[in-house]
Amino acid sequence: MALIKSVRGFTPIIGEDTYLADNAAIIGDVVIGKGCSIWFGAVLRGDVNSIRIGNGVNIQDGSVLHTLYQKSTIEIGDDVSIGHNVTIHGAKICNGALIGMGAVVLDHAVIGEGAIIAAGSVVLSDTQVEPGSIYAGAPAKFVKKVDAEQSKEINLRIAHNYHMYASWYK
Repeated sequence: MALIKSVRGFTPIIGEDTYLADNAAIIGDVVIGKGCSIWFGAVLRGDVNSIRIGNGVNIQDGSVLHTLYQKSTIEIGDDVSIGHNVTIHGAKICNGALIGMGAVVLDHAVIGEGAIIAAGSVVLSDTQVEPGSIYAGAPAKFVKKVDAEQSKEINLRIAHNYHMYASWYK
């Protein structure tokens, strides 16, 4: 069973039909929407500030979400895919975005709707990624615009797959 821990008077709230892997850790001021999946070894640490996750989000194995005390929060929109071993520290990820495996997204960065952050990229603090853009590198830089329908198709396919995978474990 996942570790769900209250801290400083905050108890995580988990939406219906959300799968939590056995060793996922959900701590403190965390609200997770409906139909999400939080995978093995993921840590959502809302001990120092809030983490808000929309509906249909998958946070894959080994990812860590954390914030700065009294300075940053995490806001993740609907239908977002967070790849394996991603670190998100106090950033906003808008609807339909994809954060590739091993990427790092730092405080006050905003990842626009339908944007894609390539695997292994480092999105520096205060970076504004335009909707429908692909960013890559360390530090991450604009690569190109992606067709909105293509981006939506990629993200919906991943979201659908992770919803299916979660059903195997429930």
